[in-house]
Amino acid sequence: MKTLYLDIFSGISGDMFIGALIDLGTDDRKLERELKKLKLGGYHLHVARQQKSGIAGVKFDVHLADAHAHHHVSRFTHHAHHHHDGNRTFAEIKKLIGRSKLSAWVKKKSVAVFQRIAEAEGKIHGLPPGKVHFHEVGAVDSIVDIVGACIALELLGKPRVLAAPVVEGTGWVDCAHGRFPVPAPATLAILGVRGIGMTQCDEPHELVTPTGAALLAEFVENFGPMQSLVAEKIGFGLGTRDNQTRPNVLRAVLGKPSTLNPQPSTALDWETDRIVVLETNLDDVSGEILGYFVEAVLAAGALDVFHTPIQMKKNRPGVLLTVLCAETDADKFSEMILRETSAFGVRRTLAERRKLRREFTKIKTPFGEVTLKIGRLNGKVVQAAPEFESCKKLAVRAKIPLKRIYETVLKAVKSGPDF
Repeated sequence: MKTLYLDIFSGISGDMFIGALIDLGTDDRKLERELKKLKLGGYHLHVARQQKSGIAGVKFDVHLADAHAHHHVSRFTHHAHHHHDGNRTFAEIKKLIGRSKLSAWVKKKSVAVFQRIAEAEGKIHGLPPGKVHFHEVGAVDSIVDIVGACIALELLGKPRVLAAPVVEGTGWVDCAHGRFPVPAPATLAILGVRGIGMTQCDEPHELVTPTGAALLAEFVENFGPMQSLVAEKIGFGLGTRDNQTRPNVLRAVLGKPSTLNPQPSTALDWETDRIVVLETNLDDVSGEILGYFVEAVLAAGALDVFHTPIQMKKNRPGVLLTVLCAETDADKFSEMILRETSAFGVRRTLAERRKLRREFTKIKTPFGEVTLKIGRLNGKVVQAAPEFESCKKLAVRAKIPLKRIYETVLKAVKSGPDF
């Protein structure tokens, strides 16, 4: 899996994020085609190669047809609530996204990003999230920003996203509700809910917009300096302003983790990533509850879940329950363990994984085609496993034992050419 590292030394806004992803190779024509699926009028896109402080990058702009309004880095300097479209509620935006022909992933992620802003704005104004009127963020340009950011990530292959620590400026922003000190109230709330720290620097401007904060909160697994990242492509998204202490650009690095201290002769091309291992010891949980829990966490997106019989104190038989998940989901699954089982606590470990490069291929058998999962190391096939669901379908259709399908497939793999 590719890694996208957002170097947010000069903050982040929706337009800078999209600009950086286009600079990394996201096709802006495809992006525009996907955005049309929203059936949202009143705007056109400008994508231009420009320079900012001597750095060449991409400036992404949403121009509103009715107001000829330019896209600002700060959502809060743009009084979108003067426009006819400026009073969309979160519930209306959800509907707009839901009824579009966008992919399921883009819909889910776009709504999740909006939800983060709606919840923050709702707390600030004392409203339930669905009723929040998006004065700034409901404007056409911000809907394009948020949905466009999710489309751009999908076009880039849904990489794992990491980022530098969040740095914000100082000074004041003009909100729809008056002047507020930087960071803007919504920005601070959005980052706070996800437990993301913020440090202010001496740049006298807003650097992180609420949209930028919501994108970070939704997509970034970890904040910190780069670690063993091999930069394969580097993109720059250009902002609108000329900052005083740093160029107003977002640097995005697309790469892969380097193999640990590779020796030229023994470097392995396996994939590496990090996951969270959640564990708890249970001595008073029924089999039914465990069975239900396993299904529930897998449905909620856990990477794996299993339970192991153990001997506990006072010689009680017990169960060690283990859930493997992405770092971003660790809190969600910890909460599920505490709510759904008899656990009083959950242990949490960060684990590194080494994985074979995987691919899927079809293999012909006398009973029909079967999907085969192949694992390669340095180009050589070291594992080949028939995919259960496709074998099951054939077994049911041909009315023969499942194990016979497996045997046939494995025989074909042994005698066939190297894939």
